[in-house]
Amino acid sequence: MSEDQYMGNLYQRFPVTIEKGVGCHVWDTDGKEYIDCMGGYGVSLVGHQNQRVNNAIKEQVDKIITVHSSLYNKTREEFLKTLIGLAPKGLTQVHLNNSGAEAIEAAIKFARKFTGKKGMVAMKGSYHGKSLGALSLTFNPKYKKAFEPLVEKVSFASFGDIESLRSVIDEDTAFVILEPIQGESGIIVAPDGFLQEVRKVCDEKGILLIFDEIQAGLGRTGRIWACDHWNTAPDILCLAKGIAGGVPMGATLVRPDILAAISKGEHSSTFGGNPLSCAAGIAALKALTEDGLIENSEKMGKIFIEGLEKLKEKHSIIREVRGKGLMIGVEMKFEVKDILMSLIKKGVLMLYSGRNILRILPPLVISEDDITKVLDTLDIVLTEEEKKLNV
Repeated sequence: MSEDQYMGNLYQRFPVTIEKGVGCHVWDTDGKEYIDCMGGYGVSLVGHQNQRVNNAIKEQVDKIITVHSSLYNKTREEFLKTLIGLAPKGLTQVHLNNSGAEAIEAAIKFARKFTGKKGMVAMKGSYHGKSLGALSLTFNPKYKKAFEPLVEKVSFASFGDIESLRSVIDEDTAFVILEPIQGESGIIVAPDGFLQEVRKVCDEKGILLIFDEIQAGLGRTGRIWACDHWNTAPDILCLAKGIAGGVPMGATLVRPDILAAISKGEHSSTFGGNPLSCAAGIAALKALTEDGLIENSEKMGKIFIEGLEKLKEKHSIIREVRGKGLMIGVEMKFEVKDILMSLIKKGVLMLYSGRNILRILPPLVISEDDITKVLDTLDIVLTEEEKKLNV
């Protein structure tokens, strides 16, 4: 692919050149159609060419594209009101930025300044981004080793183990950060009761609790927030991915007393809150809440997971199926590279986590017919793979 000449070797590439998309379908430059279960790593939340988002972008382009946050803007104001109207209880202020990693970086700074403490606790298996601060909170050494030393005073607790968490907290701990459902580690769902216990420990110790819902938030799991599955609210919430329908945006939602600790100029974002992203964000949030996408995520997620469980009964190569809504992982007993390539040849785009997990993050507009086609295609591919492996 000619892009590699200019972009180097930073990305694991698939041999497909995508030209256009509608809903959960995309087409390559040869006109071949694919069902998109990759979803731009979760960015294509409301579907490709969502008409609300398309129309909002077109209208905003004819007004103004960028207005720095040192000036007021009505589109930004409307977006903020819409987002806060959906936010977990107590989170009434927002820092707008451009990506998930930026949302995490803001959360780190806000929490450390507010508490006056430096210690940070993340979870084993965590993934929070690849900027230096976010990378420091990410567990996997393969992302980190080449860039050490990173930010100091980070400890890791076992995900789902409250005693492990207690053991790494000390008097200088500013916050605990976690993903309610770990994405990069293979769609690992928090055990029931764990988030509530973490909230309790943080309250006991005077520690802030940060939820990273960059991948799991905004309807992906069948609820507006993944933490709603456990009726637990954080002190800071980090968002990005599909928040603006595919236009770059990140957001750090906070309690007002936390943000009040930050002095003017201590943190900012040049592009954060630009009217183009905000217009797209308003449209995306309305699509989620008014067009039944969250409900569809819950319904289609159940259908998808039930179908995958049936494939598990048929194919010994499948070790486990897990997830909530349309955030799904299928752990295999062997590497999935050949499976992914075979799916591509047959018109299905899918992701991976590690070497042996299929990660499924389709747009929330996916239909039952499309899910049936994906399951039928995966059935064929797994049959071929098992024959090849002689299992």
